Amino acid sequence: MTAQAAAHLDTERLGPYLAAHVPGFGQLVSAEKFAGGQSNPTFLITSTKGRFVLRRKPPGALLKSAHAVDREYRVMAALAHSDVPVPRVLHLCEDETIIGSMFYVMDYIEGRIFWDGKLPDLQIAERSAIYDSMNAALAALHKVDPASVGLADYGKPGSYFERQIARWTGQYRASETHPIHEMDDLIAWLEGNTPEDDGRVSLVHGDYRLDNMIFEPAGTRILAVLDWELSTLGHPLADLAYQCMQWRLPSEGAFRGLGGIDRKAHGIPTEAEYVELYCRRTGTEVIGNWPFYLAFSFFRLAAILQGVYKRSLDGNASNPERARRMGEAVPMMAGMALEVVGAR
Repeated sequence: MTAQAAAHLDTERLGPYLAAHVPGFGQLVSAEKFAGGQSNPTFLITSTKGRFVLRRKPPGALLKSAHAVDREYRVMAALAHSDVPVPRVLHLCEDETIIGSMFYVMDYIEGRIFWDGKLPDLQIAERSAIYDSMNAALAALHKVDPASVGLADYGKPGSYFERQIARWTGQYRASETHPIHEMDDLIAWLEGNTPEDDGRVSLVHGDYRLDNMIFEPAGTRILAVLDWELSTLGHPLADLAYQCMQWRLPSEGAFRGLGGIDRKAHGIPTEAEYVELYCRRTGTEVIGNWPFYLAFSFFRLAAILQGVYKRSLDGNASNPERARRMGEAVPMMAGMALEVVGAR
């Protein structure tokens, strides 16, 4: 199947299915693909009773364990009554004959998604409040007891970084299209410098960043954290370091990071201030090995982008043009990681 197939749904089969399995759905009126999203195609579903969101696995050959929409569904259902803001999930369909791949349906939430970390359209006080809301939601997630919400078996406890480095090295090799020396050097450094496991385990989101959140239409409160595909039981500092990459990524171009901007003038905390606030909220002591956590985060994102790029070449990317641009950034990401740890 092609990317074009991923952008369309078989509404003749889907409509009756949703009417039968989603309470209060009514009759299907339209299905329109959202422009964003590289991994799992996401659709705005309009029915005679309201609006919903459908998120599916992409069609075609996929990497093992990738595009786990069933895990997204499970974790959001489990967090429904926690302090972590998530959409209400309504139905998981594991029958691939309906639209060609597994999918789930959740509530549509009216709000704002911010794509630029500089938040150029907001006032200084609003920017500060947005970053505070993100920090608070991340701390809330990491304070959830997995067992208390039925997620004790949501991942393997212990040796998180060792296992993740092995997993993402395998994913990267499976989607490697040409040699990237920076990635080879980074993988070797990470394998040789992984700190000993400190026993900390929490739920981790795996892709915790600004544009995976819906904020109030006219406020700064988070209504929903989205895109839980990479969530698991893991080390909480993986999430924190992953988000803190934004402070180091270029402020221009596709990444829209905070690199090189005057944070104070923008009302945005520095990386150190953001980390300190998180530590206060979670009762975390001084963080050691911070460069390692950052380097790991750059590596994992680079491996993900390589997979997106490979899907664009195979014709399975959700957003092919953006996927190609992201693929070109893989050497840059690996190079930034090597600079963080002083290996370049």
